[in-house]
Amino acid sequence: MIGEHFDPRETRSADARAAELAARLPAVIAAAARAPAGATRLAGIDPALVTDRAALARIPVLRKSDLPAAQKADPPFGGHVATAPGSFARLFTSPGPIFEGEARAVDPWHMARAFFAAGFRAGDIALNTFSYHLTPGGWMMDLGLQALGCAVVPAGPGNSETQIELIGAFRPVGYVGTPDFLKILLDGAAAAGRDASSIRRALVSGAAFPPSLQAEFAARGIDAFQMYGTADLGCVAYETPAREGLTVAEEVIVEIVRPGTGDPVPEGEIGEVVVTVLDEDHPLLRLALGDLSAVMPGASPCGRTNTRIVGWRGRADQTAKVKGMFVRPEQVAEIAKRHPELGRLRLVVTRVGEQDAMTLRAEAASQDIADALAASLLAVTRLRGAVEVVPPGSLPKDGKVIADERPIG
Repeated sequence: MIGEHFDPRETRSADARAAELAARLPAVIAAAARAPAGATRLAGIDPALVTDRAALARIPVLRKSDLPAAQKADPPFGGHVATAPGSFARLFTSPGPIFEGEARAVDPWHMARAFFAAGFRAGDIALNTFSYHLTPGGWMMDLGLQALGCAVVPAGPGNSETQIELIGAFRPVGYVGTPDFLKILLDGAAAAGRDASSIRRALVSGAAFPPSLQAEFAARGIDAFQMYGTADLGCVAYETPAREGLTVAEEVIVEIVRPGTGDPVPEGEIGEVVVTVLDEDHPLLRLALGDLSAVMPGASPCGRTNTRIVGWRGRADQTAKVKGMFVRPEQVAEIAKRHPELGRLRLVVTRVGEQDAMTLRAEAASQDIADALAASLLAVTRLRGAVEVVPPGSLPKDGKVIADERPIG
C-alpha cells in the first residue's frame, strides 16, 4: 500500500506544484478581495502579482481566534467571504462560535485523499462517529468517504451500546472519529461479548493519539492513521503508510511562521501553522490556527512529494482541543461572568485512562458552588469536566486560564 496514491498530483514535481500555485493563487486572492474585510486586508496588493509563497507571505495573517468577534460584528462570515450564504450546500457553527459554509462539490473538504492513504477503498463500510449536528465534522468525513465510493454509517458521537449493535449488524471495516471513542467502543464490545473485529482500519482526529493508544489499536489488528484538519479548512495534512509525519493536502498551502509575526521560519524550526485554502468560493488566506508544528526535511518514502509537517507540537495560544472540540479562553471568561463571586479560574486539560479530561479550578470561599460551576462548564463548552474549588488567591498569577498538561507526541 505504501506505493499507492490517490491521484498523480500527490507525486508531481516541485516545479509542477509551483506552476499550479502560480496559476491559481491570483484568482483566489482576487476572490478574497471582493469581500469587505478582505478588501481592507488586501489593500495595496495586486492579486496578479501573488503567484508564489514569497508573495503570499506578505499578506497579513488572519487569526482564527479573531473570527468569532469579526463574525459577530459582521455576520455570518465576518466580511471575509463574498459568496452569499445561500450559495453554500450547508451552513455550520463550531465552538467559538465560528460559522462555516460548505461548498457544493463532490469532496468540498478534500478528505478523500486522507482516507485513501489510510487504506479506505471503494466498497468499504465505514462507521462515522463525528457529529452531524451543526458542526461540519460528520459531513466533512461523510463526503470524503462517499467520494471514494465507501458506504457510510452516519452514527455520530455517543450512544456506544447502539454503535456496538451497528458494528455487529453492518460489519464496518473502517472507523472514523476520535481515538478515545474507538477505545470506548472496542472495550465496550469486549465487555459485552460482542464482536467488533470487522474494524481493521481507522482515520482518527480531534484528540490526542499517544503512542500507548496507537500500540493498543495495532495489537487489536487495527491500522489507525491520523488526520489534521479544522472545521474552517477541512483536511490540512494526513498520515501516510510511511508513518513519517503528516503530508500536506494538495488543496491547501501550509506555512510555519514565527508566532506573533506571520513570518515563515526556517525548515525544521517549530512555529505556528498558517493555512491558505485554494478555494475561490471560500478563500481563507493565511489563517493562523494557533497550533505549533514544523516542516520535516526530505522526501517521504511513500512517494508523495508535498511538504510534510511533524504533527502537533503544542499551542501558540491558550486554546485547546478537547475530545474534538475547541475550548477557548473566552469561554472560561464567560463562566467567570456567570459567577461573579469567583476569583481566578484555570481550566486544566489532562489525559485520564487514554481519554481527554479537564478540571476547572476556581477560587471561591465555599465549596457549595461546585455543582453550579460544573453545569456552567458543560453549558459553555459543551463538554463535561470536573470542578475543583480552591482557596481565594491560591491560583498562579501568570495570566494563564487554560493549562494544557497533556503529553506531547
